[in-house]
Amino acid sequence: MPKNITNSLAALMLIFMLSLAYFSMLGDSAIIDEVAHLPAGYSYIEKMDMRLNPEHPPLVKDLAGGAIWLYSKITGETINFPTSLPAWQSAVNGQWDFGFDFLYREGNDADKLIFFGRLPMLLILLILGLYVFKWTRELAGPIAGLLALFLYSFSPTFIAHGRFVTTDVAASAAIFIASYYFIRWLKNPSAQNLIVAGLVFGLAQTAKFSVFLLVILFAFIALFWTYLKIQKNRNFWQNTYKYLGGVILLFAIGYIFIVWPIYLFHVAKYPIDRQVQDTIANLQSFGMRPIANLIIWLAGVPILRGLAQYGLGLAMVLQRAVGGNTTYFLGEINNSGWPLYFPVVYLIKETLTLHILTFAALFYGLWQLVKNKIYRWAKLYDFLRQNIAQILMLAFIALYWYSSFRSILNIGVRHILPTFPFIFLLVSQQISSWMKNSEATQLAKILKLAFVAILIIWQAISVVRVYPLFLAYFNESIGGPANGYKYVVDSNLDWGQDLKRLTTWVNDNKIDKIRLHYFGGGVPEYYLGDKFIFWWGKYPPQDITKQGGWLAVSATFLQGGRGQYVPGFHEDVGDYTWLNNYTPVAIIGHSIFVYYIPPAGK
Repeated sequence: MPKNITNSLAALMLIFMLSLAYFSMLGDSAIIDEVAHLPAGYSYIEKMDMRLNPEHPPLVKDLAGGAIWLYSKITGETINFPTSLPAWQSAVNGQWDFGFDFLYREGNDADKLIFFGRLPMLLILLILGLYVFKWTRELAGPIAGLLALFLYSFSPTFIAHGRFVTTDVAASAAIFIASYYFIRWLKNPSAQNLIVAGLVFGLAQTAKFSVFLLVILFAFIALFWTYLKIQKNRNFWQNTYKYLGGVILLFAIGYIFIVWPIYLFHVAKYPIDRQVQDTIANLQSFGMRPIANLIIWLAGVPILRGLAQYGLGLAMVLQRAVGGNTTYFLGEINNSGWPLYFPVVYLIKETLTLHILTFAALFYGLWQLVKNKIYRWAKLYDFLRQNIAQILMLAFIALYWYSSFRSILNIGVRHILPTFPFIFLLVSQQISSWMKNSEATQLAKILKLAFVAILIIWQAISVVRVYPLFLAYFNESIGGPANGYKYVVDSNLDWGQDLKRLTTWVNDNKIDKIRLHYFGGGVPEYYLGDKFIFWWGKYPPQDITKQGGWLAVSATFLQGGRGQYVPGFHEDVGDYTWLNNYTPVAIIGHSIFVYYIPPAGK
């Protein structure tokens, strides 16, 4: 396929993806995480002070906050910053109180701030797409590159999360792009490639703390590559120095020239005494006390306190992973996770086209290994050396999925999103090779092409028809988005994105008052005004069934109040089993259930 046609098709797919993401985000209200991330990011740019939301690195928040700051400077519009709030003055990481106040209670235009804060997220979506296409094309050719880009551009999960001020897509981009430059250095270990790989690795560490897994991954791959090189030329010391010494230098470049300076900027005007006090408070329950004490000590050293803030965030993430979170899954409520959570969520949230292609790719790849007798050492050595990029990808997928299986933090399919670009690339490489198999007859090649074309069209239709509700996408195996709430909620379905759509529905139906139990990053009274009446799952049903009226409940709270507690779990999350006797009048965006409760006796 000519290069100009390939590039044109790639550009069209990326433009279409960005269009879907942009126009669909216009109707979304703030999701819960944006309340913490977006105001924190603005505080970093405006105040150079990282007291808010230290458990996430600053890159995404800087981009969102920087976009708001730039907008205010260009237009002259004043952004009110509530420095007098206790959440800023005295609270330890008062991110939620500060965030809700900053967005909704200080006279700022919340929708405008959210809009401009989200725009840079589309840039991350674009950059990752370019690298998915670029790396796949380099490894497997233009057809594979286009197929991988299609799987990415029409991924409902990437479109959904690529619009929000969150760290998941940024982490995916950081891991994928850092891996690309790491492999480039391994194959061509020049000083220039090492420096570039180190700088990209360092920037990746500012995206999300799960990216720290690259330290383990890169060290393992460098060790494995060193072994392969020693087997070839028997030069132990030269290869050890070049690759194992090189990967250590790569890490040093990233942390010394990127992570350290970036974090120094973020604590530049953070009072040192306040940083030490906040660090002590945030690490009170951290189990590994020698590490906690080291971080606390670093926080008091002016030149090193940037590294202390990085260490604090990493420690807080480890602390949270141990703590778990209460969630609903397949009719149960638990806070310590389920072994099958991520496999099930992956199977029902991703497209059936991807699953079918993955199965075909696995079957074809294994068949090729056996057919070509790759298991024999002479061939295996050449195979491993020639496919070191793919070995890295498989190793990362195994490492990340294993850590996810072990984690009790079941927070949604987004948690395993960083493995998706590697899956797209590997699957596309095998499917492209299968389609081009020279041993196949012309008829077989036509049938293969038709098979893949049908799957592509199916995915495109399946994803586009859910517009603009991409977060609520579920595949056809469970009946689509309408049935998703029966399986999982939270960020898989309901993150608070439909509050503005509920407001439109309430106004269109001329409803005067509505009780609402809302899960998300919006403030109901900001949108609904005096039509809003607060409701809670722990309120007795008689408070509404006696006099009747309208009730809306977010799916996360609704299912949390109808699921069965697993043995040993006793947290009171409220009761909504009584709503089983009523049929929803409307379901807003698949995430907010609206009921009309007639007065008693009617």
